[in-house]
Amino acid sequence: MSEKLSKPVAASAIEKHVYKVFPNDMNAHDTVFGGMIMAKCDRLALVVAERHSARVCVTAAVDSIHFRAPAKGNDTLLFSLALNRSWGSSMEIGARVEAENSYTGETRHILSAFFTFVALDENDNPMDVPAVTPETAKQKKRFEKAEIRREGRLKTRTELAKMSDDDSV
Repeated sequence: MSEKLSKPVAASAIEKHVYKVFPNDMNAHDTVFGGMIMAKCDRLALVVAERHSARVCVTAAVDSIHFRAPAKGNDTLLFSLALNRSWGSSMEIGARVEAENSYTGETRHILSAFFTFVALDENDNPMDVPAVTPETAKQKKRFEKAEIRREGRLKTRTELAKMSDDDSV
């Protein structure tokens, strides 16, 4: 982009996207299958990335997935995702998932995660995305902490590049 545009967090955020849990979402422990929740977060994070960049985006990294509590049958999952920060062609999107008891309205924070997406041009090359403008105190805090997480991701990527093929499975 010739001039660096900036967009507010709210322009691409998803607040409390609803997903009703059904029996086919359950694992052998009779709780919601974590892989389904992770896949749903990845899809919704893609929506945030593409809304922000107005480009095709791909997942570059997923880190810090923390399952805090299980979700159970008859729960309703509430997905909230927002862009924390962007750098060049990459964007960090934070995800928070809550489980809501459909009958009492009680909610539990069940998952937090961070996704990194990269915007692509017509030739599948990374391209710059707009900056993000945090407006609230929470958004500003997430904006600052995103830089710390990025430094950790870059360090890990450097270390992984030093590994031989024999070091992985």
